[in-house]
Amino acid sequence: MRLLVLGGTRFLGRHVATAALERGHDVATFTRGVSGEPPAGVHALHGDRDDPAALPKALDAWQPELVVDTSCQTRAAAANAAAVLGDVRGYAFVSSLNAYRDWPPGPIGREEDHPTWTTPDDEYGPIKADAERTLAAVLGDRFLTARAGLIIGPYDPIYRLGWWLDRIARGGRVVVPDALDRPIAVVDARDLAGWLVEMVERGESGGVNTTGPAGMTTYGGLLDLCRDITGGDAEWVPVPEAELLDAGVQPWVHLPLWLPAEDAATAWDVDTTRARELGLPSRPLRDSVADTWAWQRASERPDVPPGRELPGLPPEVEDRLLAAR
Repeated sequence: MRLLVLGGTRFLGRHVATAALERGHDVATFTRGVSGEPPAGVHALHGDRDDPAALPKALDAWQPELVVDTSCQTRAAAANAAAVLGDVRGYAFVSSLNAYRDWPPGPIGREEDHPTWTTPDDEYGPIKADAERTLAAVLGDRFLTARAGLIIGPYDPIYRLGWWLDRIARGGRVVVPDALDRPIAVVDARDLAGWLVEMVERGESGGVNTTGPAGMTTYGGLLDLCRDITGGDAEWVPVPEAELLDAGVQPWVHLPLWLPAEDAATAWDVDTTRARELGLPSRPLRDSVADTWAWQRASERPDVPPGRELPGLPPEVEDRLLAAR
């Protein structure tokens, strides 16, 4: 079938395009054309999703039957896609757990039990929730929304796991949160990508929480894997939450994947029963970390998406925290 990936040149979208090719589809990507080329064998279509004329112009005579949308960041992008692609046989939309009004801290149970944002705020969660409604209103039971959690794997430009790998590889004493036993969950971009293509082929619909199984690892378990795989001699120096906050350490930003206790206690407790029922795989975490490290060592780091900053603990802040111990 003709499968259109909205996005498709970086991270998840790139893996979706690759998975669709491997499953025998005629694949096109629609991007602004500023973040590189899609995988070989893919039709590269270009345009700005916020421009209502761009998508129909780019598609011209190439009309998709299936769509996987990995790049919607604005309300206009969702409305424009709904106007042009409302007749496709299946549409899978990559949303976020942030679309839920009460997450974090959560916890998040079955998808139908939790309301999503309905406010007009120009923020990530409300925008994703509004995009879900806009597209679902047109596509109905041909629309699946994948509310993704933390995605890791090769081609990741966000650099959360990447920063930990680089910092741990340098070795020495490493500031870590005093929360190493806290459960976390992640999903490999390749697992999610292949699953999205399969879901749109099957015509699955509705909301699905698409992250790893709750409790699949701990913060410390992930960091230990990073140390093992990079071969570094890093020594953890746990620092209490109050001291980190007093030092100006920003949760999630300066120490990727770290959330304060009041949020973290339930933020990772996401019910993924439906995802598991629909066959979302979860490859061994060691494979995800090792493959990310191998890609990171062999490739130039991709540009950070617009509006984002590279994460990581500023060296001067780490030095001050280490000097106190």
